[in-house]
Amino acid sequence: MSDAARPTSRDRALNVVRGYVDRDGIAVRDAMDGLEAGGSIEVYAILNGLLRSTISIMELTGRPWTLDELVGRADELAASAPPHYEFAVGEATRAWASGDQSAMRAVSCQDIAGAVHITAVGVAVLGLALWGEAGFLAVLKEFHEAATALVDDPSTGV
Repeated sequence: MSDAARPTSRDRALNVVRGYVDRDGIAVRDAMDGLEAGGSIEVYAILNGLLRSTISIMELTGRPWTLDELVGRADELAASAPPHYEFAVGEATRAWASGDQSAMRAVSCQDIAGAVHITAVGVAVLGLALWGEAGFLAVLKEFHEAATALVDDPSTGV
């Protein structure tokens, strides 16, 4: 048995997003490797928080994006997904971009691992559109540091 620390759900969430940003299918796979259903739900919850925050920041800044930009970038990043999720990511992105929430939920609710990949690509696409690659990677690093400090600080009660 390894003495290496097991990655937290937060680590896995950030690692899968970074894997997509880097277009690194191996990093995407490694971030999800060995993740059980309960862990997948935690990763999904973290990614949903990141997605909502990123959307809110985009709305506050007025950063426009076109449907073609969003879908094209999602298709590019989805190429790093496990093959059985690549199509689902594209379909969910198209549904979301066109405002079809029911179709997006239908695609993303088929299984929790698929929902994780769909959401991670969504976070990556919007983060890249908002901050660019270097800026978005810096935002992810800052989020990780802030979240780790909150968890490690006994005065927070977390």
